[in-house]
Amino acid sequence: MRIRLNTFLSALGPFVFLFAGCNSPEAVQNMPNIVLVMADDMGYECVGANGNIEYKTPNLDRLASSGIRFENCYSQPLCTPSRVKIMTGKTNARNYVNFEYLSPEEKTFGNLLKEAGYSTCIAGKWQLNGLNHNYPGNQDVSRPNHFGFDAYCLWQLNHTRAEGERYANPLLTQNGTDLARDENAYGPDVIADFLTGYIERNAGKPFFMYYPMVLPHEPFVPTPDSPEWASPERRYEHDTVYFADMIAYVDKIIGQLESKLREKNIWENTLFIFTADNGTHRSVISTTQAGDVTGAKGQSINTGNHVPMIVSWPEKIKEGRTFEGMVDFSDILPTLADVAGIRRSAYFTDGESFYNVLNGEKNRLGKEQVFIHYSPRWGKFKHNRWVMNGKYKLYRDGRFYNTSADPAEENPMTGLSKNEEKIKERFEIMIREKEMEIPFDQNDTEFKIQKYKE
Repeated sequence: MRIRLNTFLSALGPFVFLFAGCNSPEAVQNMPNIVLVMADDMGYECVGANGNIEYKTPNLDRLASSGIRFENCYSQPLCTPSRVKIMTGKTNARNYVNFEYLSPEEKTFGNLLKEAGYSTCIAGKWQLNGLNHNYPGNQDVSRPNHFGFDAYCLWQLNHTRAEGERYANPLLTQNGTDLARDENAYGPDVIADFLTGYIERNAGKPFFMYYPMVLPHEPFVPTPDSPEWASPERRYEHDTVYFADMIAYVDKIIGQLESKLREKNIWENTLFIFTADNGTHRSVISTTQAGDVTGAKGQSINTGNHVPMIVSWPEKIKEGRTFEGMVDFSDILPTLADVAGIRRSAYFTDGESFYNVLNGEKNRLGKEQVFIHYSPRWGKFKHNRWVMNGKYKLYRDGRFYNTSADPAEENPMTGLSKNEEKIKERFEIMIREKEMEIPFDQNDTEFKIQKYKE
């Protein structure tokens, strides 16, 4: 009896999906560890390797010199939109619901890597249960487990910021239990200790560690390395003067993680990625070799979502180099999936893997531009869409900018050259294609809290 191939595959559909993300025990044992660190509100201009001459980032600079420094990595301009995008690999136009919320219906890179045989953990900032919007399950302390993480130590899981801050005397929840408050404790240290302990316990098997940092988000306060920390009453002193100390502490923790990985003799086969969720806070001005850069968190200009990305993987990346191709946060999930040997049929993504860049097979991605859909539903930031490359940007309303010459986007371009006309036309085609696939909601142009209603 003959059976049509498509009928046979349809019958096997669930099983094909199940095994598409799995690896044999032998393959699992040889898979690299993956550490993904995402700083909070730290633009491209904050790293010495990217030209900063004000802040101290020796560990990141060293990783950049021996690994790959990405010149054109773009997040979303605000935290929750970036977290949803990086975790799911999808444009916000598909699955962004509201600020501080990730729908339980989504599948994250935690789920994918766990299914592939990885031990998984997450530590740092959560802020995805929908606490301020009355979504069902907003007090669910198992939500990180639902998204694929075996262990966690998190701020703002089931407690709001008003209940407890992230720095001095932090309010953190670890594996379902609130940690005891301690006025002498510093949240980033507690989280770093959790992560180094996780490495210690899991060094003999492949693990995925996702570290969405709480640093260097405001309030800008002293760190334990700041002289002012010695005075308990000054630990809550808010001033942008402490931003430099907070960046230095980001770098310090990066060094601690690397040291622990080296101590366990697993650094060589660990893919270590550092990036940030969006641009620097707008009250911060950073000094670089090219001049002062004012942060633009939340805004659609490039300094709002141009973020650092540094990748180290000594077993694959043998010498330092700079990658100038375009990368956005939808590309992270498919890259991690390729690293873990997960078949593309196991997930959906809007991104393109840059795995071949990591293993040296090619020095460019196929994409020449990126598409950004931005609908933050927070503050007064507007709903928008644009296409960009490293030099030009086109908004859906037709405004076209040379962002290299006009970074503040004050003067829309006119009198285009033939080459600029071609670039603009290519961008227009991409916007039209995206609008046909995912229509733009004309009514979603103003800020509105979307309260859940029974």
